[in-house]
Amino acid sequence: MVSDSCKKRFGNIMMEEMELIAQEEIAPRIYSMILKGEMVAQMLPGQFLHIRVPDGSKLLRRPISISEIDPDSQTCRLIYRIEGGGTAIFSHLPVGSKLSVMGPQGNGFDLKDLGQGARALIIGGGIGVPPLVQVAKQLHEQGVEIHSVLGFANKEAVILEEELKQYGLVTITTDDGSYGTKGYVSTIVDQMDQEFDAIYSCGAPGMLKYVNAKFHDHPRAYISMESRMACGMGACYACVVHLENASFFIGWGRGENASQAANKRVCEDGPVFETGTIVM
Repeated sequence: MVSDSCKKRFGNIMMEEMELIAQEEIAPRIYSMILKGEMVAQMLPGQFLHIRVPDGSKLLRRPISISEIDPDSQTCRLIYRIEGGGTAIFSHLPVGSKLSVMGPQGNGFDLKDLGQGARALIIGGGIGVPPLVQVAKQLHEQGVEIHSVLGFANKEAVILEEELKQYGLVTITTDDGSYGTKGYVSTIVDQMDQEFDAIYSCGAPGMLKYVNAKFHDHPRAYISMESRMACGMGACYACVVHLENASFFIGWGRGENASQAANKRVCEDGPVFETGTIVM
């Protein structure tokens, strides 16, 4: 059964054959892809695209977060890591290839009501850093002071440092100490004594769990979840996360409505959630 919210979303999601106009490997197994199409005009920071693999044996689309948006040129930049056969096929596509793209999907980051004098903390880890670039870009254009704290496994894995330096201070940590500060993003964040008006984060589950606990009661702190997906439109419930106050909803009703109220779907209700709202 398809929920009412899904029925509404079907009408908003675009399908387009987007053109691949550039692609390069920017770190081991990590690629930058630039796509062109009319869909770009609808994109928001924190959303993602659901892309069909041009191979008949690959049935499911691959969700890839949007890293940068340029409405003037109708282009967007995606950063992805080779995780299996589908993304490996993407990495070998020549310039000029056409890709079946569904999107833009999901709820993005809330950047409203932040301007001159406001301060934002961006916390990213590994392949979770890409969707935060457009966040930093737009906040910078709004006059917000930005400090980005990024964590990677080692020096080879560091990506998008120079892009984010255009918009504010950037601090890098690596697990092995081969670049920047040895440790994790928490090594830096726990030492900070300044207050931030908003927090934006995306990365591995362990990092997001830390951010969720650290900024659990912050009025404007957000985490962007990465999740395996099937349909990408909320119909299959393959990417469900549970609400912290789920017991309230379960007691509030019965059956499917209560279950839907107690859970959220990363593809439909996310991928961005406020801290303190979902079980990590």
